[in-house]
Amino acid sequence: MYGRYIRTLAEEAKEEAKRAKQVDKLRRKEERQRAKELRAYRGRCLSRLDSLFGWFWRLIITKLGEDGIFLAVLGILVAVISFAQDYVVVQLNLARIYLYDLAYDPTSKYFAWISVPVLLVLFSSGFVHLVAPQAIGSGIPEMKTILRGVILKEYLSFRTFVAKCIGLTATLGAGMPVGKEGPLVHIASIVATLMSKLVTSLDGIYENESRKTEMLAAACAVGVSCCFGAPIGGVLFSIEVTSVFFAIRNYWRGFFSAVFGALTFRLLAYWYENHETITAIFKTNFPQELPYDPQELVIYALIGVTSGLFGAAFVFCHRKYVLFMRKSKRLNRFLQKNRFIYPFVISLAITSIYFPLGTGQFVASRLTTRQQIRTLFSNFTWGTENLTASEEMIVNEWRSDYSSIYFNLATFIVTTFFLTIAASTLPVPSGSLIPIFKMGAGYGRLVGEVVALWFPEGIRVGSYVSQILPGGYSIVGAAAFPAGVTHSISICVVISEMTGQIKHIIPVMVAVLAANVVARLLQPSLYESIIMIKKLPYLPDILPSRTQAYLVYVEDFMVRDVKYIWKGITFKELRDLLKEGAKIRAFPIVDSPNNMILLGSIQRWELLKVLDLHIGRERRLQVAAQWQEEARSSHNRRLFKGIFLSQIHILFQEAHLEFKAD
Repeated sequence: MYGRYIRTLAEEAKEEAKRAKQVDKLRRKEERQRAKELRAYRGRCLSRLDSLFGWFWRLIITKLGEDGIFLAVLGILVAVISFAQDYVVVQLNLARIYLYDLAYDPTSKYFAWISVPVLLVLFSSGFVHLVAPQAIGSGIPEMKTILRGVILKEYLSFRTFVAKCIGLTATLGAGMPVGKEGPLVHIASIVATLMSKLVTSLDGIYENESRKTEMLAAACAVGVSCCFGAPIGGVLFSIEVTSVFFAIRNYWRGFFSAVFGALTFRLLAYWYENHETITAIFKTNFPQELPYDPQELVIYALIGVTSGLFGAAFVFCHRKYVLFMRKSKRLNRFLQKNRFIYPFVISLAITSIYFPLGTGQFVASRLTTRQQIRTLFSNFTWGTENLTASEEMIVNEWRSDYSSIYFNLATFIVTTFFLTIAASTLPVPSGSLIPIFKMGAGYGRLVGEVVALWFPEGIRVGSYVSQILPGGYSIVGAAAFPAGVTHSISICVVISEMTGQIKHIIPVMVAVLAANVVARLLQPSLYESIIMIKKLPYLPDILPSRTQAYLVYVEDFMVRDVKYIWKGITFKELRDLLKEGAKIRAFPIVDSPNNMILLGSIQRWELLKVLDLHIGRERRLQVAAQWQEEARSSHNRRLFKGIFLSQIHILFQEAHLEFKAD
């Protein structure tokens, strides 16, 4: 480790490649010999079928190793997984509504409403803990760390894949205010890793670390695109939230795989959900002529500024809540011994708040997440009186006998804000972008309805009157609030693809940029905040909005009094060094204090282990026993020349022996 090279790296690589080639040649020869010996015990027909199957399998795997086929299969598999999860989640939500409708009195309705979600959350928590605790949480912060070159143990294993898929489906089916975008990115990365291992068994190209990183980058894009049905925005969003330096050669890989994933996801919805054609997930139909007035851009900018403030507040509250839960040692010990208590309490509290006959009537709790977003994007003003029957059904979900749509929308935003923070701390797979997206849509809808209330006739532009479209405000809010939380710009493209709405791209861009500027000045992004909470080995970025950061030099904050070890250091110096640097985990090793050439480093525990091996109690006892044996074998009892009496006294005390000095 601390030696010097005597040969060049090229010569070493050539010899290593030559040895590997010889070993591989011998291995293939032995395999052919064993196969030939085994054929003698099989029939001729069976042997030929076995050879044909082996050739066909090698051909498939070899073709799978090509980039195009590998990326296409990756996109299709992730899309199938995403659609299957959505299908199961819908069935679980329908089962809960069915049980709720079967009950007659309020008490039985309450227990019917909370029973399924609580059981699903407890099942998800227990299953993930037993199978793979690495599946807990989002997945995007960990993928940011992995793409930086850090290896997280068992994070991309098959066990984690099973735990993530099943746990996420159960959590979403429970109706918790969580999303699937982060876990789906994690799932796509695991699928890419497992496929790479499969191909590596016959084709060694995927053993290259650079190649693995390229496929993981494409997998992140597939995960986002299969969640939102947005291939272009999915690629751009995945680059923003997972990568700092993105290789251009990965660009086409991300788009290629994301298009296959999004197309398969929408085709499955077309085949199995009786859709008329392949459309956007949240299709909107705003009027073509003058969808907004230029004077409304000021309101859109204000939505962006306030969304940036709310996004920073969300990140701040989330971090404070998680740190509070971690700092309470008594609470942590209690929850570790009783792992099901916290999931039970949180899931029970959330489902109780969402109970339709209670506070749930103020937050449209009977609607699923997709239904809530579709109604928030609806193309009519809720506050008008002339509503059709279908429009009246939508509005009735957002008002009650005791409150108006404005109170319900405000309550919906505040409730989702705090419940999303609480749900994100559950020990289950969960994301946060979908609830944040929903909060932004509700906030935009609230602003749009208030503006429509102030200008019931619309805004006059010359001889033309521009009608207020609250649905357009909802789209702007749905883009601005996630932008403030994630610090991303590409959410504009994701919103356009999700809604099929390009007419509001300028208001969306204005709001998103305003939200980014405000949020970056106040807080880090949600994913970077989680990285700091988990203390993952990740180097944060220099905030580009603060020019003062570029005026700071390394010498302004570097550690100058470095504790180091050199060749020829005495035991006393080494002991003093360990005492002074009690909190230092590793020590650099240099050749001498004069040259200060770095040779390597050693961990503190390794250094202590080496010291104990050479001068520890067992070593001293061995030396004492050896000296005792030499003293007994000698005819005289005189001490060895050059050894102090005090040293012999200490050694014999360690060995529990008695001696007399003449």
